[in-house]
Amino acid sequence: MRTIDTLGDLRGKRVLVRSDFNVPLKDGVITDDGRIRAALPTLAKLVDAGAKVVIMAHLGRPKGAADPAFSLAPVAARLGELISAPVALAADTTGPSARETVRGLEDGQIALLENVRFDPRETSKADAEREALAREYAELGDAFVSDGFGVVHRKQASVYDIAKLLPSAAGLLVLKEIESLRRATENPERPYAVVLGGSKVSDKLGVIANLLAKADILLIGGGMAFTFLAAKGYGVGTSLLEEDQIDTVKGYISEAARRGVDLVLPVDVVVAPAFAADAAPTNVAADQIPSDQMGLDIGAASQKLFAEKLSRAKTVAWNGPMGVFEFPAFAAGTRAVAEALSEGSMFSVIGGGDSAAAVRTLGFDESTFSHISTGGGASLELLEGKELPGIAVLED
Repeated sequence: MRTIDTLGDLRGKRVLVRSDFNVPLKDGVITDDGRIRAALPTLAKLVDAGAKVVIMAHLGRPKGAADPAFSLAPVAARLGELISAPVALAADTTGPSARETVRGLEDGQIALLENVRFDPRETSKADAEREALAREYAELGDAFVSDGFGVVHRKQASVYDIAKLLPSAAGLLVLKEIESLRRATENPERPYAVVLGGSKVSDKLGVIANLLAKADILLIGGGMAFTFLAAKGYGVGTSLLEEDQIDTVKGYISEAARRGVDLVLPVDVVVAPAFAADAAPTNVAADQIPSDQMGLDIGAASQKLFAEKLSRAKTVAWNGPMGVFEFPAFAAGTRAVAEALSEGSMFSVIGGGDSAAAVRTLGFDESTFSHISTGGGASLELLEGKELPGIAVLED
């Protein structure tokens, strides 16, 4: 894969950087700046090289039109704080303000274009529309660096099409992501354990099918566990259940047994009468869920079981929380998995999205994990064995 070093001398060059700054906001305030901090090594390398850095990024889903609620202004402010230097924000993406902002850059300075998704061509399914926008991006730069891992699974103008128009390379974050995730999926040190959680089995069908041929241990938690429990004939009360996936899950259970994969399901769950932070929790056996209760976390015995299974592993990939970690009463399962990985000596990869958010929300030291991915969807597709368009376009 092409790296920044392959771009040659960048002093005075305008370098377009696709970053992933899709950070969570509450009342206009960034609540987790992890994705911004993850971009700093690449930005520092380009600044040190004397480049004029022009960042492209998106925030939320503004549906192809300018919307102040999705402006990157809070991101520009936070990035400026982190690098102790002002970051100019263009008022548009490729228009007069963008061109003027780029012209005003000195060597080693950074500017941010407004949300690329304010232009409907960015995410268009029509190649010609995306390519037209990419040509407008290309007029603003001399080289392109792809460093937004959270979007490399998308064929979008600022991710894929621009890389075909300018000398292009992967940024330090993307390189680290690919190296870590491939280490955890393509030739893992064994025993290899995978922990899957989150709400729906249907979101991870391809992942499970792919991993049944690779993993030694597969632990299932979160809302998706209840479809597995239902496939075993257990009643799951009012828990999240995808009835149309029960037969598929039965097939997974049989396939795991045939391949000798240790498929681990919760043996107990924490239930409550309602989906609410103040709902009264009760720990019950997995086959004894009351008909009027819903499971919101794996139970105490399951937490110990999962931790014990993970303690044997040399490589662990984790994607998806074990319960509703946002509610303190239902966060213990996710905390137990995070503790097992944080305290263990295995190579551990946390697959972005809610898993990464949970680690931060629960206060874990991020440095105790081998790698925390910044891309939930991209990491899932790598676990599924798919080719990522934004990576393939950077490979020689």
